[in-house]
Amino acid sequence: MQNNKVTVKRAIIIAAGFGSRLVPITLERPKPLVVVNGIRIIDTLLDSLINIGIEEIYIIRGYKKEMFDELLIKYPNIKFIDNPYYETCNNISSVYLARDLLENSYICEADLYISNPNIIIKEQSNSNYLGIKVKETSDWALLTNDNIINGVSIGGINCHQLVGISYWTSEDAKMLKQDLEKIFIKEEKHNIFWDEVPLKYAKEHYKLHVRECLKTDIVEIDTYEELKEIDSSYK
Repeated sequence: MQNNKVTVKRAIIIAAGFGSRLVPITLERPKPLVVVNGIRIIDTLLDSLINIGIEEIYIIRGYKKEMFDELLIKYPNIKFIDNPYYETCNNISSVYLARDLLENSYICEADLYISNPNIIIKEQSNSNYLGIKVKETSDWALLTNDNIINGVSIGGINCHQLVGISYWTSEDAKMLKQDLEKIFIKEEKHNIFWDEVPLKYAKEHYKLHVRECLKTDIVEIDTYEELKEIDSSYK
């Protein structure tokens, strides 16, 4: 763990997937580019990052990758990494492709609608995941003790619901790169979520913290029904 705060250098945004649960909207455009209440989902994240001075931003794209070029009009400095594995592998492939860029970086899922930009902070002191403290969840749950993550499960009681934004110190990112290389090479691990590498398969290598946020800070729009509830224009 690092005790001294450092300024976050960059952000890696995972945006390669199809977003099958948001059909029919995602038949036309990738989920991060879906417009909600007048703004693209990914813009809420990009604006939050840029507003605190993080300008080195990589977007890992796959499904309908050319459509992400429209972002360059508003965000000319972003860079793209194309994921050729997005149809056959889970998002571990995206982070694997960015493994040389993880030091002092955020790793973010692109489909999070950020309603409170203050959750993206400029300085960090330890590797951590955003988590929502809940009494019960059927979603991915961080198992914690004194805000230290001990593991992860699908569903949990009196836990933190995992939010797809994490920060990695230089030291932990070097270890994460090694673990990604060891695990991704195994074909049976191609369909795991990347978070399972530090939270499950190699958790003994890390001391990860939870950084708490509120349910109202981030809206994860998983289904078309949820989209209609948030933006009535889709009804």
